[in-house]
Amino acid sequence: MKKYFIFLVAAWCFSFVANAQNIYPTHWWTDMKNPNLQLLLYEKDIANNYDHASTSYPGVDIISTEKLANKNYLVINLVINSGTKPGDISIQVRDKKNKLRNIFYSLKKRSEENAKTRITGVSSEDLIYLIMPDRFSNGDPSNDKIPGLRDQSLNRDSIYDRHGGDLKGIQNHLDYLQDLGVTALWLNPVILNDMRNRTEHGYAFTDHYKIDPRIGGEKAYHDLSNALHQRGMKLIQDAVYNHTGLEHFLYRDMPDSTWFHKWPVYTQTTYKDQVLFDPYASQKDFLLMSDGWFVRQMPDVNQKNPYFANYLIQHAIWSTEEFGLDGWRIDTYAYNDLEFMNRCNQALLDEFPNIHLFGETWVHGMVNQAYFTENKLDVPFKSNLPGVTDFQTHLYGILPALKESFGWSDGVNKLYTTLASDIIYEDPMKHVIFLDNHDKTRFFTEINEDFEKYKIGIGWLLTSRGIPQLYYGNEILMKGASNPDGWVRLDFPGGWEGDKQNKFLESGRTEQENEAFNYVKTFANFRKNSSAIKTGKLMQYVPVDGVYVYFRYDEDQTIMCIMNTADVEKEIDMDRFTERIKDFSQGKNIVSGQINSLTGKLKCLPKSFQAIELVR
Repeated sequence: MKKYFIFLVAAWCFSFVANAQNIYPTHWWTDMKNPNLQLLLYEKDIANNYDHASTSYPGVDIISTEKLANKNYLVINLVINSGTKPGDISIQVRDKKNKLRNIFYSLKKRSEENAKTRITGVSSEDLIYLIMPDRFSNGDPSNDKIPGLRDQSLNRDSIYDRHGGDLKGIQNHLDYLQDLGVTALWLNPVILNDMRNRTEHGYAFTDHYKIDPRIGGEKAYHDLSNALHQRGMKLIQDAVYNHTGLEHFLYRDMPDSTWFHKWPVYTQTTYKDQVLFDPYASQKDFLLMSDGWFVRQMPDVNQKNPYFANYLIQHAIWSTEEFGLDGWRIDTYAYNDLEFMNRCNQALLDEFPNIHLFGETWVHGMVNQAYFTENKLDVPFKSNLPGVTDFQTHLYGILPALKESFGWSDGVNKLYTTLASDIIYEDPMKHVIFLDNHDKTRFFTEINEDFEKYKIGIGWLLTSRGIPQLYYGNEILMKGASNPDGWVRLDFPGGWEGDKQNKFLESGRTEQENEAFNYVKTFANFRKNSSAIKTGKLMQYVPVDGVYVYFRYDEDQTIMCIMNTADVEKEIDMDRFTERIKDFSQGKNIVSGQINSLTGKLKCLPKSFQAIELVR
């Protein structure tokens, strides 16, 4: 027994490079579809001290050991053959004096729960709710400040400091979200951002393999994922491949000079996505767009570096398996190396065929957006990205429909025209539609707090094609303009102990806020059981005099949606829609329950939205 104890102590002493701070990925799984694994070891002078690795673990082969320019890094390339049993691999590295050192690395069994129930993918059947964890609810005040991290701010009076919201706070309000009709959560980044300031948004990673302890760390993320999946809800992680934070160890102590894009002087991206597909673009403009930094605090990643590319792809796979993710939202998609993104997307889809991937495409133009997703364009580069955040139906659809006067090409005609251009996508039902998000002016503010227009927007969001996304607080009329962006990232009232108002409760909301909440809830819960809205077809009619009519339908159900964007009452002649209503005798308004005749003329109140389920 004494000898066994001594062996354990010795093994522990020699295995310190295998902890989460020194080896990436921190652990892996057997029976992955891709048997190859790149281990990146990080330790002072490790490559000067060791140069050859071997293992006798059954089923694991070491293909190569590689040194990088920075001798603090060592790369070990493995093959984990099919049928390999889970366990702790002992890898021996040899120093210059031929002495061996053991490195222990854990291989786990893949989660049967993931395979059977958890990784089900996000689809048009879902309603996504976007949350910035620091600003939603503080469920664990003990993690508000973490000693040793650079940002020690905690000030709810500042829009730029940390406020203390966390994953436990989100988990505490899953009843609220499920009652509202939400089926999937997309969280702004949860990965450690050990930057000096502005860490509340999460987009400047400093260690990919750590969940930020200020929002609860790995345990809280596991707990939230498990709680969601037990309810049949889903979890979407926010990916950032294009850049890291300045304090990321890979930037502070670069493995070699090619891991990040460097310029003689600071060079920012031009944000001009057109040069990526413009047949007349210059190479200089292409490089400025792709290799320029997004902002000064976020170094631009060189995804053509094979080691960094593997590091990023393996982290995406690792996160999906580790936390049972159902989807990925990919930040700043157009600024990534697109060949790398195709490779990364395919690697995820190979391992997790049901997972959904959608990229942020804050671009201007249908062709622009289509270029970055699966499309029908005849172009040399073909993207394999399944979906996008649909900025076109946002910027050139629902917003002008509600903010502009009706005209031949204005107002709600822009929404009609934008959707008519869906012809260039492979599957527009995979796109995420929205009214606002963490970067945009809040919807209620955008429409000058016009409650009737708000109801039109919500009605459209929850009945149109695609995957609807609500931003936290949409349902209680939260306000805020995006200049600066902190004003659209305010705390959810009631998420902190001692808040004067608790808008998670009916009693804490105003009469109008309750009306808004119940309006969203009615539509969201109706669509849960509506095959026509979730997966059915869309037929739209050319808008006339400010009135836009469209249908969602399949073999089992037909929903007629009527949007009157005018300030005055309108009448529509039901004979115009015979193609879709001829088999039905009447319709029931989803919100009011009112029965409508499908003959003659139908009155449409000023600035109103009607969703009518047709019945035979």
